Amino acid sequence: MKGLGTDEDPIMKILTSRSNCQRQQIAVAFKTLFGRDLVDDLKSELTGKLEKVIVALMTPANLYDAQELRHAMKGAGTTENVLVEILASRSTPEIHHINKVYKEEYGCELEDCITGDTSGYFQRMLVVLAQGNRDPDSKVNDALVEQDAQDLFKAGEMKWGTDEEKFITILGTRSNAHLRKAQRTEPESINFRYRCICTSTNTCANTFVSGAGTDDETLIRVMVSRSEVDMLDIRKEYRKNYGRSLLQAIKGDTSGDYRNTLLLICGGDDE
Repeated sequence: MKGLGTDEDPIMKILTSRSNCQRQQIAVAFKTLFGRDLVDDLKSELTGKLEKVIVALMTPANLYDAQELRHAMKGAGTTENVLVEILASRSTPEIHHINKVYKEEYGCELEDCITGDTSGYFQRMLVVLAQGNRDPDSKVNDALVEQDAQDLFKAGEMKWGTDEEKFITILGTRSNAHLRKAQRTEPESINFRYRCICTSTNTCANTFVSGAGTDDETLIRVMVSRSEVDMLDIRKEYRKNYGRSLLQAIKGDTSGDYRNTLLLICGGDDE
C-alpha cells in the first residue's frame, strides 16, 4: 500500500491464507510497526466489492456475524434468510459470543431486535436458536433420534396442518449431528421451511443460488464466515446440488480482483 497505487495481489494472498485470529494479530502488529490502522488503510486503498470482502476478512468473526444480523433487521423489512443462515449454522459458544458482541455494539439484546422485526412461529424459532441452547454434537442418542424422526413425521405429515410447536422444540434444541441423523431417518417429514436448520452446509450451499444475477452480499458473507469451518463440505454440497463446482460458479459470475479473492477463499475445484 506504500506509495502511488496499490499492489492488490499480496493483500489478497496474505489475508486469504491466514485465519481470522491471525488477521487480528496482523492488524495489531501493523499498528505497532507503523502507527496506522490496517483496516482504515485497506479501506482507503481498495474500492467496491474487493474492499467489502477484504474488510469482511479483517473483521473478528463474532463481530461480523453481529453486524450482518443487525444489517438484516435494519430499516424497512427483514432479510429473513440471513437470520436463519447465521442463527442455524453457528455453534452454541458462537451464538453466546454473538449475543454478547451484539449487546456491546448496539446497546440492545439480539432477542429483542428479533422479536421486534419478526412474528409468529418463525419468530419463536429464531428466538429459540438465539438462546444458544442446542445439545453438543457429541450428544447423539439413537433412540431419541428415532423418536424425534417419528414425532416430526406425525407433526408434519399425518395431520391436517403442521404442529409447529413440535418442530420448534426439536429443531431448536437438538444438536446438528442429531438432526442430520433424524433427517436421514425420515427425510420427507421435515417441513421445507425448517430443513435448512438440520443441514447448515446445505443451507450455505443453497444461499449462493438466488435466481437472476449474483447476490454479492450473500456470497461474501458465506465465503468469509464459513472459510475456516466447513468450506469443503459446502463445496461438496454445491457440486451435488447444482452439477458444477462452486469454484467454476464463482469464476463465471464474478470478475477482477474480487473474483480472485473469492477463488482463493474457495480453495479448489471439484470438477
